[in-house]
Amino acid sequence: MIFLAEYLHRLDPVLLRLTDSIQLRWYGLAYVAGFAVGWALLVRWARRGIGELKEAEVADFITYAALFGVLLGGRLGYMLLYARDAFLADPLSFFRIAGGGMASHGGIAGLFFFTLYYARRHHRSWTGLGDNLVCAAPIGLFFGRLANFINGELYGRPSSVPWAMKFPEEATRWTLDSPDPALAEKAFAVRDLALAHGATPENWPDQILPLSRHQDAFAEALRPLLTARHPSQLYAAALEGLVLFALLFAVREKWPRAPHGLLTGLFFIAYAALRILDEQFREPDRHIYGFTEGQFYSLFMILIGAAFLRFAFRSRPSSSP
Repeated sequence: MIFLAEYLHRLDPVLLRLTDSIQLRWYGLAYVAGFAVGWALLVRWARRGIGELKEAEVADFITYAALFGVLLGGRLGYMLLYARDAFLADPLSFFRIAGGGMASHGGIAGLFFFTLYYARRHHRSWTGLGDNLVCAAPIGLFFGRLANFINGELYGRPSSVPWAMKFPEEATRWTLDSPDPALAEKAFAVRDLALAHGATPENWPDQILPLSRHQDAFAEALRPLLTARHPSQLYAAALEGLVLFALLFAVREKWPRAPHGLLTGLFFIAYAALRILDEQFREPDRHIYGFTEGQFYSLFMILIGAAFLRFAFRSRPSSSP
């Protein structure tokens, strides 16, 4: 058995760096891969006459879904759910996406409303459109979670499992004025370490990740200060991505004439359940009524999914809400 508890995450989120401002990042590539696979799946089902789209319509549909559903919804969801105070204080921060900041719940909500608009405009079944789209969506979630892992973000809770890893982003959360003496002591140690390796006093916290990725001496000195943690991004990729896709793909293929709304309802409920499960291993930003933020928002998805299932079993397959 390979033990990874001392493995220090040093993957670079930039795949290709042309200039300081022109870069190809893994996160962006993950979105492209997700949209490409989604397009291929929707074309597959359109050719078989499954769903509301004709093959010639798939490219435009997936493009608009990506722009106005996933990207706009994901960004707005992140700002409202996870960075509300910063967004209200500076609404223009919405457009500063270089540092990341997307929420899967927001992306799902964005697709929810985009498909509603598209269905009304083109006189199609809303739930019929949604059923194929939600079958493809987990592949996008899979690639997105892999990108989270490459970025070293959304890491897990402390753990002693053999495959636990250390993520330098943990050190960016320590502050010199922390009420926890142990964390304040670590913050001072990291600051001195960063200054010794070329960081300037005014921006040393911003230099922790670049130094950990590109300077071996800094990374080795930082390693003992960090905590071994679950690689929760990989758990989420497996559960929210692969497991969810396998479930929905199997139902779509085996039951091509399923009542409209059935797969959409299954998606909302299964995604929420799997998200609640993998959040048990993820380091929470904060809690709401005893739940992590991700778990709390997922509870509402279960109710939405139940409403779609109720509609599906009370309507004919060709009906639309």
